[in-house]
Amino acid sequence: MALRIPKAEIDAEMRENLVKQFGAVPEPVEVVWHNAKVAEANLEFGAKAATWDAADESLKSYAHMAVAAQVGCSWCLDVNYFMALNKDLDPAKASQVPRWRGSQVFSPLERDVLEYAEAMTNTPTTVTDELSARLLDELGPAALVELTVIIGFANLSARTNTAHGVTSQGYSDACEIPLATRSEESGATSTA
Repeated sequence: MALRIPKAEIDAEMRENLVKQFGAVPEPVEVVWHNAKVAEANLEFGAKAATWDAADESLKSYAHMAVAAQVGCSWCLDVNYFMALNKDLDPAKASQVPRWRGSQVFSPLERDVLEYAEAMTNTPTTVTDELSARLLDELGPAALVELTVIIGFANLSARTNTAHGVTSQGYSDACEIPLATRSEESGATSTA
């Protein structure tokens, strides 16, 4: 898939900062930079969200990846898998997020978080009272609120990227274990 909106020219200082942070300028930023106010607000929110600490980092990462897998955002999966490794998360577990239902590596809490991410991503949402109650009991209100907003932001990012035609930039190529993908037709998985 080709970009549906061409890349914008980013000022040198911002380009340098993004290269330091990601190793390359992320294509979503280059596309959204046509509206610098939107791009800057998106980057600022992402940076603020990265400082939140009520919910476990691995749960937030897995939730974001579950949204990306469901929406079909290869860029989000790519960068989140790479970032999960940089956050010292288990690469074997992170690689299985797209096929979590058929994988045995996730704890009951992680499975609830992945189910919650998918339920929030469905249109209309399919979050149940029972699932919310289990997560509230396990995480507490502050962490559940944080997790919910992270999933909402993941939906914003993934859906924006797919609408703009942004695809994987190859961040996860440096990872030892291939990222599992799920087939659109059957839900079956393979490795990327």
